[in-house]
Order: sequence, then C-alpha cells, then structure tokens
Amino acid sequence: MTKKFYSNGKLLITGEYLVLDGAKAFAVPTKMGQDLIVAETQKIGFIHWKSFDFDQSVWFEKNFDTAEIISNEFGEEEQSVATLLKQILFEAHKLNPTVLVNKGFSIETNLTFPKFWGLGTSSTLINNMAQWFEINAFELLKNSFGGSGYDIANAQNNTPITYQLLDGKPFVQQVQFQADFKENLYFLYLNQKQDSKAAIAMYYSKQYAIQEVKENIEAITNEILKGTNQERFEYLLQQHEAYMSAVLEMKTVKEKYFSDFEGTIKSLGAWGGDFVMVVSNSNPKNYFESKGFNTLLHYHEMIL
Repeated sequence: MTKKFYSNGKLLITGEYLVLDGAKAFAVPTKMGQDLIVAETQKIGFIHWKSFDFDQSVWFEKNFDTAEIISNEFGEEEQSVATLLKQILFEAHKLNPTVLVNKGFSIETNLTFPKFWGLGTSSTLINNMAQWFEINAFELLKNSFGGSGYDIANAQNNTPITYQLLDGKPFVQQVQFQADFKENLYFLYLNQKQDSKAAIAMYYSKQYAIQEVKENIEAITNEILKGTNQERFEYLLQQHEAYMSAVLEMKTVKEKYFSDFEGTIKSLGAWGGDFVMVVSNSNPKNYFESKGFNTLLHYHEMIL
C-alpha cells in the first residue's frame, strides 16, 4: 500500500521573530511545496529513504533500522541530515507507536522548489510526517525542530493566514490579502539560505522590552489586512523594517544591499537570507541582476 502526502511552502510577510513572542503574524502559502510518498515493503524493520530536489536530483538517501529509531539510538554525528531525520521519526513514533512497529517502508520526498530557497524544506516534511503518523503537526514540530509553528500552519492552508501563539497554543485564521497592486509585488532570493535556529538564537540574545514594538507590528499587520493602497502598503513595510532593525540591531536589507533601489524591500522571516519582498512600479529584474541577484519571482508565480 502506498500513501502520498503534500504540504505547501511558506513566506512570512509580517511579524518575523516577534511571532515567537505571541505577535500576530501574516503569512502566505507558496505554490511550491514538498510531498512524501510512503510505500510498505516486505523488508520488515527497515526504512529506505530517498529525497529528491526540485530538479529530480537525489540530495539524500539512506537506509534506517527502525529498531534504532524506536530506541533512540542514533549513532551519527550530531546535526547530520540522517540524525535530524531520525529524531523526527523518533518523536513521531512516540506520539503514535503503531506506525513503525513490525513494518518496512520505502519513502520518497519530492521538493518542487530548490531546497536552499528556505521555503520550508523542514516544515513541509514535518507536516507530511504528521499526516502519515496521524498526529498533531504542531506537537511534532515542538518536540523536534521547535519554532513558532507559522510554517506548519502555512503547510496546511491554501489561503493567506494570520498566525498567533495564544497561551503557547497556535491560533490560525484564514484571511484575504486585498491588494490591487499585486502586479507590482515580487520576491527576490538573496543567494543564501538562512539558518533559522541561529537566527532565532540571535533574536533572543538581542531581545529587550519588546511589548511596544510587538503592538506596533500587530497594528501594521491589521492595517495591511484591512486593505491599503500601494503607497500606504510600502510605508507600512518600511515602518516594519525600521522597527525590526532596531530590535535586531541590524541594517535593513535595503540599506545593506540595495540603497539606490527605487522601491520598497522587506525581509521575510529570518533576516540575512532566503527571500525578500520587493514592491516596484516597473519590473526590477535588470536592476537586481546587475547586483548579482538573479532569482526574482512575481507574486503570482510564487503565491498560492
């Protein structure tokens, strides 16, 4: 018997970092994501795992002994792909001990975006694994990778959402992004994948009294979702960047790389890598290519 599961990728438009402290964040699912194909085999007690990148190249392949997973005896170097995968399987097994016992599996994962883009290689995997094990994906995330969980919510929804941790529990609402200027919205890849765990650790190391900042960011989120014109939308993004620049004690991405750009640029998620949002009245492809940034996608290409 073969089962197939799929989850959407993600982009966090507002509330980066502060979502960890209960701020309401606005996020959108991407047209690209990852699937998980699980087939039972006759090789009881073993899992053959094979992961494909967007171009069908194999980026990870390994055989696992399920007894090692169940007993939490990993053996590999800490933070290797194999070890992290075993940890997720172990935590999933703890939440539902019936899935792995006395069975064998051949498993494939298939990304529809390059794995270095930072659109949710881990979150889509965790959500797919949770579907396979029939367990709560937010609980699996908490027990394995950690994080706010907004990316899991994106994986599960086909519309934009707001996401908030209330008393430590996820609260998700489907919303509409009313913007008649979507033709002027783009997403630019910064040529490097950001380490989310390291970025979160950096945020906590620089955190100060953030309540006022959190309230300001939530006000920006709420106003964007009520609907604005492009001029106001750009102003709100610029304000968001300024608030977070102060919290993180970092230059904005526009200050750092694109100070002469005639338009608005906002970081999405962890600062310093992955994608940023660009607002521009004309196609800025040539400008960014002249700066060495060649991956620019239009809003309608990227967002579900």
